[in-house]
Amino acid sequence: MALSSSCSTLKAVNSRWTSPRPSPVPKLPTIRRHYLLPELRYTPNVKLTATNALRTVEQTTLTEENNLSTYGSDQEDLASFPKPRILVAEKLGEAGVNLLREFGDVDCSYELSPEDLKKKVAESDALIVRSGTKVTREVFEAAKGRLKVVGRAGVGIDNVDLQAATEHGCLVVNAPTANTVAAAEHGIALLASMARNVAQADASIKAGKWERSKYVGVSLVGKTLAIMGFGKVGTEVARRAKGLGMNVISHDPYAPADRARALGVELVSFDQAISTADFISLHMPLTPATKKVFNDDTFSKMKKGVRLINVARGGVIDEDALVRALDSGVVAQAALDVFCQEPPSKDSKLIQHENVTVTPHLGASTKEAQEGVAIEIAEAVAGALKGELSATAVNAPMVAPEVLSELAPYIVLAEKLGRLAVQLASGGKGVQSIKVVYRSARDRDDLDTRLLRAMITKGIIEPISDSYVNLVNADFIAKQKGLRISEERTVVESSPEYPVDSIQVQISNVESSFAGAVSDAGAISIEGKVKYGVPHLICVGSFGVDVSLEGNLILCRQVDQPGMIGQVGNILGEQNVNVSFMSVGRTVVRKQAIMAIGVDEEPDKKTLERIGGVSAIEEFVFLKL
Repeated sequence: MALSSSCSTLKAVNSRWTSPRPSPVPKLPTIRRHYLLPELRYTPNVKLTATNALRTVEQTTLTEENNLSTYGSDQEDLASFPKPRILVAEKLGEAGVNLLREFGDVDCSYELSPEDLKKKVAESDALIVRSGTKVTREVFEAAKGRLKVVGRAGVGIDNVDLQAATEHGCLVVNAPTANTVAAAEHGIALLASMARNVAQADASIKAGKWERSKYVGVSLVGKTLAIMGFGKVGTEVARRAKGLGMNVISHDPYAPADRARALGVELVSFDQAISTADFISLHMPLTPATKKVFNDDTFSKMKKGVRLINVARGGVIDEDALVRALDSGVVAQAALDVFCQEPPSKDSKLIQHENVTVTPHLGASTKEAQEGVAIEIAEAVAGALKGELSATAVNAPMVAPEVLSELAPYIVLAEKLGRLAVQLASGGKGVQSIKVVYRSARDRDDLDTRLLRAMITKGIIEPISDSYVNLVNADFIAKQKGLRISEERTVVESSPEYPVDSIQVQISNVESSFAGAVSDAGAISIEGKVKYGVPHLICVGSFGVDVSLEGNLILCRQVDQPGMIGQVGNILGEQNVNVSFMSVGRTVVRKQAIMAIGVDEEPDKKTLERIGGVSAIEEFVFLKL
């Protein structure tokens, strides 16, 4: 099958389809209660690391007949080893604690000071926390290599230093599913109580007042609810809101359109969602891309009198901007369960605002959810201590030094291509179909693309998601997000000394925020390679470029004429924005060209508007790397 590209003409071979599978270990069959990694079951002198786990799985060959039965039963194996010590640092449901006690020695010590925590982890093989305990680099250093797994009883892991955990060979797992319904129910409870002024009326009548006319509410039937983030919780909120007679729309770049349609939900752009909604319910993760995404500019685009619910993460809202929006009447009411600082200060203007209903982070606080989270995290921690690989692992596994050394620059390239590609996609339809083309002089068996594919998946998903993608869970998470990733390898005449000549990422069936990135085949297409050990972008759509993928990137599609580089360079220079690289690619002289500019700093909005105002520039886009 010939590959069509204006940047490269190559012979395609070894084309294959890779469909993400829910199993975190793609090549192994499902094995009931047998250890995938038997030699890593707990012993006092064996350190459980993602390195050993990965290497052992890859060296193990299993068939339906060969299921490791020579190692005996679980009970027989466990009986021959001392029990691991598990520190539970915050209250955990009794069912989860009992499950842990069947497997190890459990120490339930709550409200530990940072110093006491560091003393405890030095004697522990596993640590379980909720959101209140900070597991910092100092904690991992105090463990001196003994701590093998940290379990976060819940979804968010803002309180765990993932980089430090990985450096110290400690696996981090969470419990992302058990509190879904509880969080959705709390969102609906806040929505309804806010609409009918329940909290304010309750406080009024308890103060001896009777103010029926003051607390006239609004009906939910026929109103438009915008759900920002159509994941597990957002989906459940949509189900319940439809039952209340609401019109539901949603913005989520990864939500499968067919799943939304099945629930009667229309996927729309971010601006369309916030500008047309009567109620807005937030269910997005806190990432660099979503931090304070609801700010003065965002509120200015909303319908006057909109009502806001947040049971996701406090940091996605600029709280000072929300107070201003409430005072001006742009936001009529807000119902909040999460805050930038928890607990918030007593004199917070937002907390004390008469049109704000607040609860102390109760989204997951039902008896059923607490027990479910306890069981989910207990099973994940026990499994990790046995050496089993978990789909809820959230930190990247370490690989063999020689493999990492060879692939290191290509790993960086793969992730950055993913990040660029997803930023070039736009519209409400969402990313679903991705094709990755590897150009290499090596034979198929000499190039394992799993890690590269995982890093592309990581680059595409992580910027706007709370999922942490690694080699273990990449295919699983991609399937959850509705992504279909196909891979193709093409042979090129280059040195087999290098594992990959170039990598091309294509996203099909989506609109693009930069029309120049769309290839002749109609897909968003970017291609990169490693030059002198540094990742470079070499192709955007049908235009060849050559720019180092460092810092940030500005792409301009322009009329090919003299003076363009100077004009844009002067605008950036006047604002003290340093240009690291600049490259121009064109298809026909004096027709169209693409200028790719690498910049060290992020230009402000006015600077970007000045660039867009240059008469010969037809479109531009700023991309964060």
